[in-house]
Amino acid sequence: MSSSDVYLSWITDRATHPHLTRNTMALSSILSADAIDSAIKDCQAPDSFTPRKFFQLCGLTRKSPQDVKKVFGILDNDASGFIEENELKFFLQRFSPGARVLTDTETKDFLCAADDDSDGRIGAEEFQAMVLS
Repeated sequence: MSSSDVYLSWITDRATHPHLTRNTMALSSILSADAIDSAIKDCQAPDSFTPRKFFQLCGLTRKSPQDVKKVFGILDNDASGFIEENELKFFLQRFSPGARVLTDTETKDFLCAADDDSDGRIGAEEFQAMVLS
């Protein structure tokens, strides 16, 4: 088995992991499935993801601050109170389990755009400020 086969197997396993499915179900109680699909389709190509456009397309920018905090809690996979770089890589998969992972460039750009205090992670307030700005 080649290394690319192992990677694809790992991605497939992650995409069907029950934890990711639960996240998607929780997100679809806040955002419409059609809006999520539209946002995911818009950034299918590598290096085409921009957080603000994604937030607009999925409808998150029109949600209440409380809903944005709920979404943050779902995206904070390890419940640390922060979204770290390793969690950002799988950001799209939190919305749709079959979605691609973010490229290293997209991940770093996302982190830089939201990490106002330069601590290398995104806190709830930073996330909310980015979404609602």
